[in-house]
Amino acid sequence: MPSLALKPPTENKVMKIRTITSHLLRVPLGDKTFYSSQAAFPERNSYLVRIETDSGLVGWGEGGQYGPAEPVAACVDAVFAPRLIDRDPTEPVRIWEELYAYSRDFGQRGTYIEALSAIDIALWDIAGQALGIPVWKLLGGRFRDRITAYATGCYYPEDFGNMPALLKALEAEAAGYAGSGFELLKIKIGLLAPQQDIERLRTIRNAIGPDVGLLVDANHGYNAAAAIRMGRLMEPYNVCFFEEPVPPEDRDGYRKVRAENPIPVAGGECEFTRYGFRDFIAGGCVDIVQPDLAVTGGFTAFTHILAFANAYGIATVPHVWGSGIAVAAALQAIAAIPPFPFTANPIPLLNQPVIEFDRKHNPLRDDLLAERFELVDGCLAVPDRPGLGVTVREEVLAKYTY
Repeated sequence: MPSLALKPPTENKVMKIRTITSHLLRVPLGDKTFYSSQAAFPERNSYLVRIETDSGLVGWGEGGQYGPAEPVAACVDAVFAPRLIDRDPTEPVRIWEELYAYSRDFGQRGTYIEALSAIDIALWDIAGQALGIPVWKLLGGRFRDRITAYATGCYYPEDFGNMPALLKALEAEAAGYAGSGFELLKIKIGLLAPQQDIERLRTIRNAIGPDVGLLVDANHGYNAAAAIRMGRLMEPYNVCFFEEPVPPEDRDGYRKVRAENPIPVAGGECEFTRYGFRDFIAGGCVDIVQPDLAVTGGFTAFTHILAFANAYGIATVPHVWGSGIAVAAALQAIAAIPPFPFTANPIPLLNQPVIEFDRKHNPLRDDLLAERFELVDGCLAVPDRPGLGVTVREEVLAKYTY
């Protein structure tokens, strides 16, 4: 007669992190160098982390925007990586909190959080793959399967002092974005005198017509008084938002610009974690918050920031700058942003999030992944495959690694 004794359940094997590898990528731009209000961009660079598990699953993450990749790599390699070997990668929130607590005394902002961002994105990638679902499903579900993209372009050329040539090139560039299906275009201001930037804005508006939405980004190139003046000068050109009008540390300046200029104020790409955004949002600094997942703490921090923004009635439109990994992460996150507020008629930027789609030359964005981000009817599709839903092309990674 068979025994009726209960057998103990079979113990599930816990997946463990086996290796963590940093990749520093660089693409010199040569004659394609361009300017924002702050500096020249002679290269495109990215920091990527590759996390491999003992099961063979591999997750990718990105940390930082356009600063040097070496400090971020040092934080990962020397500080965080030794604490992650043999950990369960499917617990990204727990790992985030423990690493943040460990580095709090010396890394509340900046490079350490950029390193934590890269790790967190890679862990969510692995967790999604382990469960066979995309990150947007891990975040609670998607509200949209394609996201309206805005073109970021119309930077300053190296010979930005040659206004006739600059305006002629701007006209052609802006018209090209409108002709390729973009409904929204973000341009740079803040490098030239206000009258010259208004002339640039006028040229761009004439080139794209009245129906394409215009966004402007000063990259914190003004003080509050100058930003207020620019906002008033820009009002006739139907600008949808005014990004980073003043330096990120100047909270009083943000509040003053928001109160006295007629254009909605956006910002936050240089802000970090729920703590920085708590004060930024509760302090009444912006109408739109722009956390960058590769900067502010990855998906884990994004969920905190989104909750704060929702509670205060502030729109969340993540900033995106970097390789294809950064774009893929942003698509997953933006898919999961609820409408702000709910409406029966979703309208991009008014009550629906949009995604930044930088159009300057960047092989790290356009060539690194096996999957290409294709603009269809002004939108980018949200990947459906598990994790981030993308595959790194190893030959391109090797080509640009230094």
